[in-house]
Amino acid sequence: MNKTAVLAYSGGLDTSISIKWIKDNYKMDVICALVDCGQPDNLDEAYQRAIDAGASEAFIIDAKDEFVNDFIYPSIKSNVKYEKKYPLATAIARPLIVKKLVELARSKGAEALAHGCTGKGNDQVRFDVGIRTLAPDLKIIAPQREWNLSREDAIEYARKNNIKINVNKKSPYSIDENFWGRSIECGVLEDPWAEPPEEIYKWTKITRETGDYEYIELGFENGLPVSLNGKSISGIDLIMGLNQQAGKYGIGRIDMVENRLIGIKSREIYESPAAEILIEAHRQLESIVLDRELLHYKYLIEEKMAELIYYGLWFTPLRKCLMSFIDESQEYVTGRLKIRLEYKNFRVSGRKSDFSLYDRDLATYDRKDKFDPVHSESFIKIFGYPYEILGRKGRINE
Repeated sequence: MNKTAVLAYSGGLDTSISIKWIKDNYKMDVICALVDCGQPDNLDEAYQRAIDAGASEAFIIDAKDEFVNDFIYPSIKSNVKYEKKYPLATAIARPLIVKKLVELARSKGAEALAHGCTGKGNDQVRFDVGIRTLAPDLKIIAPQREWNLSREDAIEYARKNNIKINVNKKSPYSIDENFWGRSIECGVLEDPWAEPPEEIYKWTKITRETGDYEYIELGFENGLPVSLNGKSISGIDLIMGLNQQAGKYGIGRIDMVENRLIGIKSREIYESPAAEILIEAHRQLESIVLDRELLHYKYLIEEKMAELIYYGLWFTPLRKCLMSFIDESQEYVTGRLKIRLEYKNFRVSGRKSDFSLYDRDLATYDRKDKFDPVHSESFIKIFGYPYEILGRKGRINE
């Protein structure tokens, strides 16, 4: 009786050719796990591709609610953006997929877990470290890393072995999607000087005209989005709705050169309309309800959280401890944001909360101003003493 490997299967090129490669090189049966994190692909078609490619079994695992509640919501609370731009849509899905892979492997008595990650990307780290943390006894098989095929060679291998795939040499892009974001890489995008062609965009195809705009209102409770235009809405419906509504304006396009974990730079294109809006709205709400010291210290925590998620260190004590800090900080992050959607842009145009620390009587410059400037001179004098003394000692160089 053959041993079994559970493969994280997406239906794409790399995982499709991995089925035959594992069977031929490891003499193992392959069970495919299609973890549904809200990707718009037809998973029934992907399921059939897995069976046609030689999988002994395939399972579609609905993880959408868990993805929102346990991964996207913490990301919103944390305002996570790797290198201040990437909202980590792919990265935060990986620990969930690993968790589901391990659960399926345990139920099937499998001896190995497999993934289709390349040997120079970030995902291999996220999968390997996650598996070694949750199931250190299971073998890890990474065909693309062991095989080291070019993308052109992989397409040719699929053709020769009659493996159905959804890419070709004329359209060589590598796509990863869940409803928090869509990433596009490879092909002409590998030239950082080349402008991304419009054909790569799917979620942000612009159907609005210059000058078009509309307003939406988002409601938050304890750091989480709970309403749209005054009506309660589920997380899934809100995210999918914002992706569609904001995407029509071209909102959510990200073009960046990022620093991969393994030390090389990579040009990446992302589409994340809902993530961009929800994270910015949450950040703006925090600006009026959190005090300065908490807010500024949270910025540091957010940077570290983004790094931990990007580096595949979700299942770690530090990530858990930092999340406890962030959860505690959200007690008063409740209120409403008014947001203007416009051509290729959006902006928060209004903020309101019962817990706001904004005091108009202190902030205003009109005659109702209650701020007494008589105290300012003494405050500034004390505040500046250390630097005045340095100046007197001649220790300040211009």
